[in-house]
Amino acid sequence: MHKKPYLLGALKEQNLTDNIMANLEAGQSGTVDLDTMNFAGDDAVVPFQIDGLDVRGRSVQLGAALDGILSRHNYPEPVARLLAEIVVLTVLLGTSLKFQGKFILQTQSDGPVDMLVADFTTPDSVRAYARYDLDRVNEAVEKGETAPEQLIGKGTLGLTVDQGSHMQRYQGIVPLDGSTLEDIARTYFRQSEQIPTEIRLAVAKLVTRGEDGKAIEQWRAGGLMVQFLPHSVIKDKELERDLSAKGDESEALSSSDMDQNKWDEARSLVGTIEDAELTDPQVPAERLLYRLFHEQGARIYEPVKVTDTCTCSRDKIVGVLSGFSAEEIKDSVEDGEISVTCEFCSTRYVFDPEEFSSK
Repeated sequence: MHKKPYLLGALKEQNLTDNIMANLEAGQSGTVDLDTMNFAGDDAVVPFQIDGLDVRGRSVQLGAALDGILSRHNYPEPVARLLAEIVVLTVLLGTSLKFQGKFILQTQSDGPVDMLVADFTTPDSVRAYARYDLDRVNEAVEKGETAPEQLIGKGTLGLTVDQGSHMQRYQGIVPLDGSTLEDIARTYFRQSEQIPTEIRLAVAKLVTRGEDGKAIEQWRAGGLMVQFLPHSVIKDKELERDLSAKGDESEALSSSDMDQNKWDEARSLVGTIEDAELTDPQVPAERLLYRLFHEQGARIYEPVKVTDTCTCSRDKIVGVLSGFSAEEIKDSVEDGEISVTCEFCSTRYVFDPEEFSSK
């Protein structure tokens, strides 16, 4: 048995509520000017902790990084929206790795979009692509069956943590049963990690006007994840055992009820989030967190940047082709050259077959 990697990194701490209250006390009016605060902005994950509710979490808004991933593939809009949700989920989970490695999220299913892959490589690189049947996607659009769960269909979702060649991979598998990606993620954490988790994902297309007056479209997405603090769960279980041993089961039950009330409140607050709050560039993560949790003591940590960066390279592909037999090299030649296109970033690499003539 190998231990599951612990997914909470140590980051610089800043008390969001105290920061805002200091601004309030220094001012002459009874309002807080959130616009004077330094926000993480797009393509940055904001870790946070709510002391009053015993929860931790992460919030993100993706702009240019996501738009780059989606735009270079020219996906049909429903496919692009689906892949965007996968990217947000991958970023929320991948940025919490506290070691050098890679987090991979992949679906395999029987729907019009039969495979989605996104991976996050520490410290900040994310990439993704979708495989789909265009005819089936168009048919789904005509029928109005474009919800993420309808496009994916039935299958499996794999979550893999790769700590490098010298460490064993950890992989969790959860069935795709027609539920939303949010519900599937909640199920994974409840069954595999045994951590109460609430997740919200949203995708939007922002339309602005360029200097020439023409419309410019940009993909945006956002997400927020909250989890009940593991150390709190352990603490309360120990307290229940201690009180039960003394015969005071009513007090143990009261402690358990108190924790459930905290988690219910956290979930209820997250449930008030509108999709636009997760994607609107005028509602940065810190502003949303203050709106949700300022009464419970919101504590934020240094943002983790996210970049649209692919890990492919010419040298890596040469290494793969070098393992081909002479016959396989011959079969790979087309119009006198070997061409390889990265499925993630669409970069095309061209090779002279003579480079591998020693086979």
